Amino acid sequence: MSGPDPARIPDEFGQIAELFRPLTGGEPGALDLLDDAAVLPVQAGSDIVVTQDAIVEGVHFPEGESAEDAAARFFRVNLSDLAAKGAEPFAWLQSIAWSKAWPLERRRSFARALAVEAREFGLVLLGGDTVSTPGPFMASGTFFGRCPPGGIIRRSGARPGDVLFVSGPVGDGWLGLKAVMGEIEDPSGALRQGFRRPQPRLDLRETLRDCASAAADVSDGLIADAGHLATASGCGVCLDLEQMPLSGPAQAWLGAQPDRLTALTGLASGGDDYQIVLAAPAGKRQRLEAAGCTRIGEFVEGPSEIRLAGVAYAPGPGGWRHE
Repeated sequence: MSGPDPARIPDEFGQIAELFRPLTGGEPGALDLLDDAAVLPVQAGSDIVVTQDAIVEGVHFPEGESAEDAAARFFRVNLSDLAAKGAEPFAWLQSIAWSKAWPLERRRSFARALAVEAREFGLVLLGGDTVSTPGPFMASGTFFGRCPPGGIIRRSGARPGDVLFVSGPVGDGWLGLKAVMGEIEDPSGALRQGFRRPQPRLDLRETLRDCASAAADVSDGLIADAGHLATASGCGVCLDLEQMPLSGPAQAWLGAQPDRLTALTGLASGGDDYQIVLAAPAGKRQRLEAAGCTRIGEFVEGPSEIRLAGVAYAPGPGGWRHE
């Protein structure tokens, strides 16, 4: 008489018990994932900041990527939104749609990788849902963070005269995807790693709270996300692409391109960098530069403008948009 098939996928409740209950870390508000709701652990003297983002295989990351890389990407793109708000993450909810291309062991690998991410960033799972789909794998997360009362950094706080900064190198996410797809060489693997394991800039939380009048993470593309700040704030932004910080691999790639304008526009439009683009008063420049941020422009009265070598040009949408 044979025993149970170890590769047979358990039903929804079996998967929750095996894969996801350990991710609660014993948090009482998770109710052991046995209920249809959770209790959000509220901390006196803090506002709760909430963000939600989804990733779809074949849209937000290539088909066939490892479960570990998919889990890291799911976690970190959500944390990046909280980082841009100056919030400290503490918990999340998730809805997972498993495709037929995700057998039990791949699902287990995804759950183990989530546990690694949760330990690294200090979060607990409060609940969610799991379903099956005939389409591609999809994970949607609602992530919770805390910030001082009234301390959230909005997109809409920039004013003419504020300086435009970015927290680190731009373009590596776009080049990293090209490397993952085999379109460019990446001898060190740094570009692929940057795309697969973006680093949410939670380390800048205190600096942003002290300095930023507006902020967003660079997910759609630097040009687009700087424009989002300007639009939300009711002013224009002048972005100087020659001041845009680039990593060593990005500089090497740029130096090999025949059309510098097109190449720089690609780096500034590709997205998936998960750096922070922000507005700050000019008096905060020294503090921000000491934290590794780079001045790349300024906010102005009137329309926005993209400059290269002192000349204004129209880059198009400047970033990613879902249809």
